[in-house]
Amino acid sequence: MFPHLKIVLVLVGLLILAGVLFVVFSPPLPIPDADATASANSPMPFVQSPPTITSAPATTCHISNGLPDQGCTPGVANPNVTQTNIGSTICVSGFTSRIRPPAAYTDALKIQQMQAYGLGGSTADYEEDHLIPLEVGGDPRDPRNLWPQPRGGQPNAGEKDRFENYLHREICAGRLQLVDAQHAIASDWVSAWIAAGRP
Repeated sequence: MFPHLKIVLVLVGLLILAGVLFVVFSPPLPIPDADATASANSPMPFVQSPPTITSAPATTCHISNGLPDQGCTPGVANPNVTQTNIGSTICVSGFTSRIRPPAAYTDALKIQQMQAYGLGGSTADYEEDHLIPLEVGGDPRDPRNLWPQPRGGQPNAGEKDRFENYLHREICAGRLQLVDAQHAIASDWVSAWIAAGRP
């Protein structure tokens, strides 16, 4: 056999071996998941990244008497929390901490929503509030359930926080239906708070 032919055969054999090893040991290409594609096209209960406010151009949202603008912040319930499962969701200690969005998400959203509401000053002057609170079955990430609530003035974020705790206790004690509490706080939390005796 010719010496050059041996070298060529050895090189061809090495190339084939390298190709086989590459195919065997390289990571597989991602295959689109039909379920993931379908779910991407269907409504999701949670927003995955900080959204921009498209339904409300700058300064078209207004806070009036401690209430957010219903057109910008109507309140959104968490579809995973129902009256039948409150015993394994909102009435379980630690539930809200497990679903609360990270500060990076709410901080970025607060800045966008302060612009939409035409609010000035420091972001520290506002609490990025869940209109329907997590402990009353509010959606954790939907921007329609979040708004920059003033910490100062009357009524304010601290008063709403105390009212939220009161509603949570009433729901978990069986004295108040989940949907009734959600409707009261989303439609006019100030009137509901006053009617309850400002707890």
